[in-house]
Amino acid sequence: MRRFRIDTSGLSFIAGSDPVGVTDMDGRPRPDKATGELLWQLDVVVLGGEDGAEVCNVRVVGEPKGISTGLPLKIEGLAGMSWEMEGRHGISFRARKLEVAGPGAKPASAANS
Repeated sequence: MRRFRIDTSGLSFIAGSDPVGVTDMDGRPRPDKATGELLWQLDVVVLGGEDGAEVCNVRVVGEPKGISTGLPLKIEGLAGMSWEMEGRHGISFRARKLEVAGPGAKPASAANS
């Protein structure tokens, strides 16, 4: 499957959910095929660009530490991949690294008050 790198300059990211482990159809934790480490995912609010705010689900290898809903994020190596299964299709997103943006980051609701 071909991955397409996404230019994230000019975009801001906020955790829209806490990270959760990715599971297969039987409920077992799903490992990354290349490394064997477990996959994690969370909803991310993407701010900026021409379309305003969007929410997408982003996966990452290994458990992201210190991330919780509402915190600003730094995303490295974001890529999109098209998929098709049983007549359905879409784009999945994957990041090389997800972390909280800045040492004293506050939840988005607190930052705007």
